[in-house]
Amino acid sequence: MKNSEIKFNIQLDEKNLPKTIKWDASDKESEGMEDTKSISLNVWDSLNHSTLRIDLWTEEMSVVEMKRFYIDVLGGMAQTILNSTGDEYMSEEIKELCDRLVRHVNEENQKKS
Repeated sequence: MKNSEIKFNIQLDEKNLPKTIKWDASDKESEGMEDTKSISLNVWDSLNHSTLRIDLWTEEMSVVEMKRFYIDVLGGMAQTILNSTGDEYMSEEIKELCDRLVRHVNEENQKKS
């Protein structure tokens, strides 16, 4: 049996807010810790039938990047729900939401220009 490991290293400022976030994974193509601006980790707590979440981001992450990040997260969930359950309806609903959110963000960005 193969084991896989994912590591996060978060440097906090004096207010305990993430200053830097680094990550590594044993199955990652490149070796060594890499910088990132944000992580979103969800864990299913089967004992309590609830989802535990950890969402962290650095001050370097712009609002536009944050919105793009979460649209990408939702898009990934759409594919995961299709792959894991075969539920095309749920997958399509999430994809349609992502499309609406992309339009919203694009319209917002055009207004700022």
